[in-house]
Amino acid sequence: MTTQHKKLPLRSATELPAFDKEGHRGCRGLMPENTIPAMLKALDIGVTTLEMDASFSKDKKILLSHEPFFNHIITTKPDGSFINIKEEHTYNMYQMEYDSIKTYDVGLKPHPSFPQQQKMAVSKPLLSDVFDSVKKYMANSKRVYPFFNIETKCMPATDNIYHPAPPEFVEWLMNLIIEKKMEQQVIIQSFDFRSLQYLHQHYPAIKTAVLIEMFDKRSFEEQIKVLGFTPTIYSPENTLVNKTLIEKCHLQNIKVIPWTVNDTKKIAELKALGVDGIISDYPNLFNQ
Repeated sequence: MTTQHKKLPLRSATELPAFDKEGHRGCRGLMPENTIPAMLKALDIGVTTLEMDASFSKDKKILLSHEPFFNHIITTKPDGSFINIKEEHTYNMYQMEYDSIKTYDVGLKPHPSFPQQQKMAVSKPLLSDVFDSVKKYMANSKRVYPFFNIETKCMPATDNIYHPAPPEFVEWLMNLIIEKKMEQQVIIQSFDFRSLQYLHQHYPAIKTAVLIEMFDKRSFEEQIKVLGFTPTIYSPENTLVNKTLIEKCHLQNIKVIPWTVNDTKKIAELKALGVDGIISDYPNLFNQ
């Protein structure tokens, strides 16, 4: 069979895994977070969804980063020195060209919270390169294509300072997703309801996940009312999950996928309660 006749197996637009095994920032417990090696390692382990964070450079390129600045915990400067906690916010990637951003290393500095994390020289990748690398990997391994759970990293206080405001953020993100023909494979998640509301209004076919942290004291019903539509996924901090919450979500055909669960006992407890997936820094635990 010639290369041009090979077909990459894609899931349908509506099919999500029966149980979604999500690798947080790829597999942060094992590899440098939000990097291509972390994503490929997670695929080796068998995740069904790659979880990641989207930020922007000054030249409007979309890259993977949990913070819109260079976090002191993981960053080595081009000269080999470390960024310290007092200066990290001054390294605002939304005010830096990507050609400059990629000269900073985020894989060599030992991570104090993840001693198993493999160290390597690696930079923050473009989302387009992540899509391309995963596509090539899956084609070569002849495996079903994963989903990409992409968080829009934005909040009102830092609009147009550390990131574009939600309309621009979503439009630029969707332009790339459409260019790469990834509409069926992405889930857009956020704590920022504004970006999800804009996305749902302008791109209603795209899967959405509403992120909820323990500090949000509103009821589930209040949260959904404020959101203004029914998301594909309700994604709460794992300590918030109980049987009642799961039942309420399932009555509205909303999947429940909590974050971030890093031990086998808690994974088993949540699966027994009936969650539809789990986000973990250690996706290898799903196989134990």
